[in-house]
Amino acid sequence: MCGIIGYIGGKQAYPILIEGLHKLEYKGYDSAGIAVQGPDSLKIIKTKGKVSHLEEKAGEGFPVGFAGFGHLRWATHGAPSEINAHPQKACSDDFALVHNGIIENYLSLRRWLESEGHRFVSETDTEVIAHLIEHYYRGDLLESVQEAIKKVTGSFALIAGYRDEKDRLVCARKDLPLMIGLGGEENFISSDLAALLPHTRKIHILEDGETALVTASAVKIYNTDCTVLQRKAQEITWDVTSAEKGGYEHFMRKEIMEQPQALRETMRGRLLEGGRKINLAELDFAPEEIEKISKIFIVACGTAYHAGLVGKYLLEKILRIPVEVDVASEFRYRDPLLCADTLVIVISQSGETADTLAALRLARERGQQVLAITNVVGSSVAREADKVFFTWAGPEIAVASTKAYLTQLFSLYLLTFYLAQERGAMEQIELQKAGEALYNLPDQVEEILNREKEIPGIASYLSRWESAFFIGRNLDFAVALEGALKLKEISYIHAEAYAAGELKHGALALIVEGIPVVALAIQETVLEKSLSNIKEIKARGGYVFCFAREGMEALASEVDSIFYLPSTLDDIFLPMLAVIPLQFLAYYTAVARGCPVDNPRNLTKSVTVE
Repeated sequence: MCGIIGYIGGKQAYPILIEGLHKLEYKGYDSAGIAVQGPDSLKIIKTKGKVSHLEEKAGEGFPVGFAGFGHLRWATHGAPSEINAHPQKACSDDFALVHNGIIENYLSLRRWLESEGHRFVSETDTEVIAHLIEHYYRGDLLESVQEAIKKVTGSFALIAGYRDEKDRLVCARKDLPLMIGLGGEENFISSDLAALLPHTRKIHILEDGETALVTASAVKIYNTDCTVLQRKAQEITWDVTSAEKGGYEHFMRKEIMEQPQALRETMRGRLLEGGRKINLAELDFAPEEIEKISKIFIVACGTAYHAGLVGKYLLEKILRIPVEVDVASEFRYRDPLLCADTLVIVISQSGETADTLAALRLARERGQQVLAITNVVGSSVAREADKVFFTWAGPEIAVASTKAYLTQLFSLYLLTFYLAQERGAMEQIELQKAGEALYNLPDQVEEILNREKEIPGIASYLSRWESAFFIGRNLDFAVALEGALKLKEISYIHAEAYAAGELKHGALALIVEGIPVVALAIQETVLEKSLSNIKEIKARGGYVFCFAREGMEALASEVDSIFYLPSTLDDIFLPMLAVIPLQFLAYYTAVARGCPVDNPRNLTKSVTVE
């Protein structure tokens, strides 16, 4: 799994495929490959490592042809290697394909195909599909692909080609994104808009179970019954340059700096009259639906899960209804008690996170209403949820999420106060104050961004250690979890977040002289308790970096370094400010350690397998 690009038209395919693979590199990958349909053969070149290695291998004598497809692989079945890289082929060199996803029944299919005389060379599940297509081929590639995928259990987005059908490519999808870009007398296929936008803004997004026959001049999309569908292309409005670095050394820093604008886009049309009114009519809630909500589940993974933890605190405090937050990969397997009048909120930056999507489908199967918070229009989560709250953060390229996380948080705040407004759970004057506080947040984020230079010195100390701890209480703990995740993702430092009150239950045994501890102490209600925990760490030699709110200057004498956040109307809003310096801390620590900030090892931007 990782990234797919395909081309067919009147131009040489190789340069277009290589350009597309470069656009997909931000996802993280371990091998790369292309297949080009030439005059007499289907030429495959692949390698372990980067796209640049693939270009070196191809050299100046790159394969000639007007159709082809490429792939970046992130290993699932079989170690990273040239043999396991995509494209995978069948017994002959005539059939080849690229594939994102996991084929769950590949072992039984492989044994059956071997009994039929097929010979396998890789460890991948993908190779099974290539042999299935070859096995069912009766003179028509489209029909053989449609027959092959009927035998497959699992998830897939794929492009297949056959040597003797040089004027066509066939693609198919189930559970994973795949889209076709329309370019007049040429067409493009990709798993990601980033690879299509340089060429076209007219897009067909394939739905689950659909296949497509793609030629230079036409696209025919078929449903599961192999009936041709009539569908109008979507027009994509993203700015192509927003996916470029814009002069920054790394995408991550660029995206940190874009957060004020991302917040303003997220509030546009939703926070009216300077924040005094919240309008979420786009969710199309009937008044009785809002009034009847008696419980909320928030389901997400990774960073989005941390946003959900803040959301739980907000929703319970403001609406006074119970909220459960689940890691999506565990949600289905605990057989959750989904009762009537329960709202399920799923959060996914890409809208394609496999575990979150599976949780969404379980909730809908059980008759629950699902609201999705996502950044990607046309994603699976957006299409399958009952209601969608788009974050409008724009393309996020770095693997470690920053502006997507902040806009997810902001969306949860907006949603909470909107539900409070509609349920009459807050006095109007308090609602107006909350809306005004949200309206002013982009300016406060900019204030923190302008103090970026305060962070590298702290990061320099942190970069010399292999372990670090983050502590916090209440909402500070939820922010600490996200800060620790960012640090471990991109700096490779073991970072662990603790609810500060749990230190005595084991963690203090790990505090040694000089070890860095990041302490969040921004919640006034638990300040004394937080200070007590900081003193426990200092008494054992820990080196404490503290993040506090303006007005908490008394903390300065108790810690080794301190960063003050701007004051807000209420401490409840501070998680959206506190995460900014933590993002910078992770970033500058990774830079100091020479780590690949945008593409950390073993990680991918969109986790599309379970």
